[in-house]
Amino acid sequence: MYFGNHKLNDNFSLHTEYQFRRHGVIQEWQQSLARIGLDYKLTDQAMITGGYAWIISFPYGEQPIPLSFAEHRIWQQLITTQKVKRVSLQHRYRLEQRFLQNVALNANSEKEVEGYRFRQRARYRIMATVPLSKKSLEDNTLFLALYEEAFLGFGEGIGPNILDQNRLYAALGWRFDASSNVQLGYLFHKVFKADGLQQENNHTFQVAWTKNLAFN
Repeated sequence: MYFGNHKLNDNFSLHTEYQFRRHGVIQEWQQSLARIGLDYKLTDQAMITGGYAWIISFPYGEQPIPLSFAEHRIWQQLITTQKVKRVSLQHRYRLEQRFLQNVALNANSEKEVEGYRFRQRARYRIMATVPLSKKSLEDNTLFLALYEEAFLGFGEGIGPNILDQNRLYAALGWRFDASSNVQLGYLFHKVFKADGLQQENNHTFQVAWTKNLAFN
């Protein structure tokens, strides 16, 4: 995964992101996700963002989807931060408006798009960052990152189970400087299917690189 928030001026920055998700120790595709957005700094502890994401999901695992399909997603979020002694806490509140392709095979066994279905989702993530090698998170510091995130569907088209996903994450990271860090971690990813009966557990090794550049 790559993340970057690139400063445009004192208030605005550009959010860029790409996630390369693979299944079976990178043998096959799971998902490709590209996200872009415009950040606005409200205060030193609060920022809002709005943007667009393009996602392609592929069949994988023991409960695969029938065919790969694309998704166009509009998203908005609020991020607030706080310090509790040595621990930095981040709260992320996100809304998503999702346009998912309806795909099917035609008489020639070729995939065709048969319109889109609209779904909405709300997400909340709490993340804690703890410096390990130094008393504070400064340049050249080893740190621990932990987060819990819940996904809730709402509006028309949502099945009997509004809980869509849950993610629990733990990683070791290295902060090079204020603009760059890398994390290696584990994600326990639980997916709740729309019928309210089936569930899927994904055990994921993650590598994440953050690089923030100033464009002003």
